[in-house]
Amino acid sequence: MNIETAFATDGPLAKAIPGFSPRPQQIEMAAHIAATLKKNGVLVAEAGTGTGKTYAYLVPALLGGGKVIISTGTKTLQDQLFNRDLPTVRAALKVPVAVALLKGRSNYVCHYHLARNLVDGRFTTPEDAGYLRAIGRFMEITQTGDKAECPEVPEDAAAWMFATSSRDNCLGQECPNIKECFVAAARRAAMDADVVVVNHHLFFADVSLRDGGMGELLPSCNAVIFDEAHQLPETASLFFGESVSTSQLLELARDTRSETVAAARDCLALIEATRKLEKAARDLRLTIATDNARFGYAQLEDNKPFHEAVDALDTELGEFATIVETQAERSEGLAACLRRTQEVQERLARWQVPEGNQWVRWVEVFSQSLALNATPLSIASIFKRQMDGHPRAWVFTSATLAVGRDFGHYCRELGLNWVEPPIDTAVWGSPFDYPKQAMLYAPQNMPDPNAPDYPDAVARVAFPLIRAAHGRTFVLCTSLRAMRRIHEIIADRLEAEKLELPLLIQGEGSRSELLERFRKLGNAILVASQSFWEGVDVPGDALSVVVIDKLPFAPPDDPVLAARIDNMQKEGRSPFMEYQLPRAVINVKQGAGRLIRTERDRGVLAICDPRMLTKPYGRRVWQSLPPMTRSKVEAEVVAFLEQLPPPAAG
Repeated sequence: MNIETAFATDGPLAKAIPGFSPRPQQIEMAAHIAATLKKNGVLVAEAGTGTGKTYAYLVPALLGGGKVIISTGTKTLQDQLFNRDLPTVRAALKVPVAVALLKGRSNYVCHYHLARNLVDGRFTTPEDAGYLRAIGRFMEITQTGDKAECPEVPEDAAAWMFATSSRDNCLGQECPNIKECFVAAARRAAMDADVVVVNHHLFFADVSLRDGGMGELLPSCNAVIFDEAHQLPETASLFFGESVSTSQLLELARDTRSETVAAARDCLALIEATRKLEKAARDLRLTIATDNARFGYAQLEDNKPFHEAVDALDTELGEFATIVETQAERSEGLAACLRRTQEVQERLARWQVPEGNQWVRWVEVFSQSLALNATPLSIASIFKRQMDGHPRAWVFTSATLAVGRDFGHYCRELGLNWVEPPIDTAVWGSPFDYPKQAMLYAPQNMPDPNAPDYPDAVARVAFPLIRAAHGRTFVLCTSLRAMRRIHEIIADRLEAEKLELPLLIQGEGSRSELLERFRKLGNAILVASQSFWEGVDVPGDALSVVVIDKLPFAPPDDPVLAARIDNMQKEGRSPFMEYQLPRAVINVKQGAGRLIRTERDRGVLAICDPRMLTKPYGRRVWQSLPPMTRSKVEAEVVAFLEQLPPPAAG
């Protein structure tokens, strides 16, 4: 069967899938991907919303006959691909292809750690103890051990930490439960499958660490397809870097204590050493008073307590390692704790005295923990090294990769512009009728985006649109402070005008809970920040307005960004045009993509930032957006919204 047959009006997909109709962009894209797979080429492809890119890569992947790894940006899309899209296409094409789902270790229940902690459990809340017992019951009946299949326990419940393993504390082949291990079973299934669905985090965690998963899978595969590929540079930077965090150290101390109680109860010195290590980790966290902040190494140069605490931690780790070494032969668990301690010591030593000048040292502080991070200045050469060697096809696709039709920024970040023979790039626009379906609104007379009253002006722009659309609005903000202020003003206006519209704000519940409420209410307003800019799908009448407060430039005080800007300037390049602007454009395109999800959707995208109109680069931003009807006049936009059918709940 060829691509044309598969996508034909009377073809297998049309017969098997209700509502399926072929789209020229989808067929072209599928044919292009099929050719790339055949010649072991590299393709970077942007496919606008509604193109049907998932089927466009699944059909050639299933028909191609080789082993394919498909990597997604989120676990949500990973589950959707494996549980819905792949089975649908496989059944329609009637191909005998074995498929497997592979996630990171922390997604699977660990028999060993669950058993230890059920006996030894010291929980902060009775709720955690109840959740752990529920996980124990789940383990008895599950085939996969995947925590996504255990709805009784929330995915972010602290109890999962006691019921799963990490790369640090997994005993591997030495584990007494290896025969029944869910991770090992998932990996065996992945080795045997023709199509394996992973996510970017797992792909890079395992490629960078050669950690027994992708390290084995990658050499045996014929093709790698990245969906949501715009996330790759960020994810790769994270995993090709190194980190030592106080939470890792507390976990090491806790696991060592648990193993000591089980196998070396008479070694009181080791129990005492775990307490000292915990104190050294907590003392380090206390040297920085703020939380949820990032600092470059230079910013902490004068913080004497911080440097003293790092040195004290180094000393404590050395003493801890000496004692663990005396007990390591008494159990596999204690041997693993020694190995982990030595690895942390090595990472801490590299952080204190980095090799070469291609690394950015920085510190991130959370409410309860602190992380010492080292990130490569550029991942281009490291990523290209992963692509060299064994010949295979590589496909990178997303709705947002190009600035206009230019992929230069993306290809430079991943080192793809050095690949020989040169890579293919392609853009397939959305099939939606944007001039009819949507308006792009650029309000006039906005204050400077850095002005203190800027959030108030954004709320003033948003409110007439909210009123005209009867709710049904996302207000996407670039900072949490702006988000809270805009929410407060909209709440006051709703009360003053006695408009009974549900007003939601990010943080009131998990992302999935908030989205579910927004969809069900049908006339809600959601004020949110970065985490709602992408991967959020609200098709239909529940969403008719998306307001973006500012062009989402990364904050220039971000230590990694600051170091990259500095490095580009030294090389005589323009960091703004080559790096900051392209990233902002891709982020705007992601936010804009929330609005029109189907052929029937209609709505308004309001970008409040005056730089869209006043700066020369503003043109590059709006030219990269879909061809919506454009307006600077509030009355035109309100009239457009007032023509829309009223919301179901309105």
